[in-house]
Amino acid sequence: MNAFDLFQQQYEFNRGRTLGLLDRIAQMPEWQAVLGWRPGAGRAHIGWQLMHIGVTEELFAVERLAKRKGRFQELWDRFKGGSTPDDDIPTVEQIRDVLAGGREDLLATLSEQDEAKFDEIVWEARDGRRLTLRATLQIINWHEAHHQGQAHITLNLYNASLGG
Repeated sequence: MNAFDLFQQQYEFNRGRTLGLLDRIAQMPEWQAVLGWRPGAGRAHIGWQLMHIGVTEELFAVERLAKRKGRFQELWDRFKGGSTPDDDIPTVEQIRDVLAGGREDLLATLSEQDEAKFDEIVWEARDGRRLTLRATLQIINWHEAHHQGQAHITLNLYNASLGG
């Protein structure tokens, strides 16, 4: 087993948690309201958090690592890091599609990578840091867990706002 296989296993574990949360929301009677709920003015809603995970994976896969066009490019400005969440709430199906597509693109790009180049610089972050392939894969791993956690706490806050 190589390092890419280990990262892929971790990504699969994280995705199971994310999809479990989305499944839970999809079973709720007012799922669209839940996806659009914000913990405060100007804060990200659950739908944004989940779309952001998929869009970011596609950005890493096709823009930062492979330098090719993405299938969800029209969504990048709405859901990439630094964007302002709008009031156009995605559906459960849209979220699933973007999560699946972003992951498919990421795994395709990873299959093209060479473990011997793990410590080579592959992209420059917004803050100017030059990051290796290893660091990039670590960020992708951390990123989903981070935003799934934000979506999870937002769901807990939503439930608490209803007295539950």
